Amino acid sequence: MYVKYPRTRHLPWSLGTTNDDVKVKDLSHFDGREVVVTEKMDGENTTMYRDHIHARSLDSRHHPSRSWVKALHQSVAHNIPLGWRVCGENLYAKHSVGYDDLNSYFMVFSIWDEDNKALSWDETVEYSELLGLETVPVLWRGEWDEKVIRSVKVDTESSEGYVVRYADSFHYDEFGVSLAKWVRENHVQTETHWMHQQVVPNGLKGS
Repeated sequence: MYVKYPRTRHLPWSLGTTNDDVKVKDLSHFDGREVVVTEKMDGENTTMYRDHIHARSLDSRHHPSRSWVKALHQSVAHNIPLGWRVCGENLYAKHSVGYDDLNSYFMVFSIWDEDNKALSWDETVEYSELLGLETVPVLWRGEWDEKVIRSVKVDTESSEGYVVRYADSFHYDEFGVSLAKWVRENHVQTETHWMHQQVVPNGLKGS
């Protein structure tokens, strides 16, 4: 079974909402929960299974920016358990934000098991390491505190924003209340969609 990654709702103070985005109106479900704040990378949402890989659209066609991540998938697919999927950002091509020192062109933000449950963040990191994959950077971790979360700072010249998620595992049906994002104002800064432009690779550390 192949699963489309859901759209993440915006935190009430997120700046980069568009007409079809949804903001979370009530944050009480975070009360008393340990959360992890990770950087929202400016890439293409990509999902890997043992036998398949796709972008957000389940029938995503080939694009030159996807060649690198497809090759990576071929090298790790045999180690992905049956029924599991690995979700992350394909960062090969520059979108609105350009990167010069990425650890990898693919960074994991969630892993889902055969019961359609997202692993806890600690398990996500552990399984990513077993697969030889990088995870998105962690900006803060602790018990939910709206004042603290609002004070999380990102360089809006080099970062799209951040995502808050439960540190614990959660089911796909709970996605809408288990995480939310803050996005910078005018986060899409190109007039032409990146897929219709010449592919400009981001930079890797040491290259």
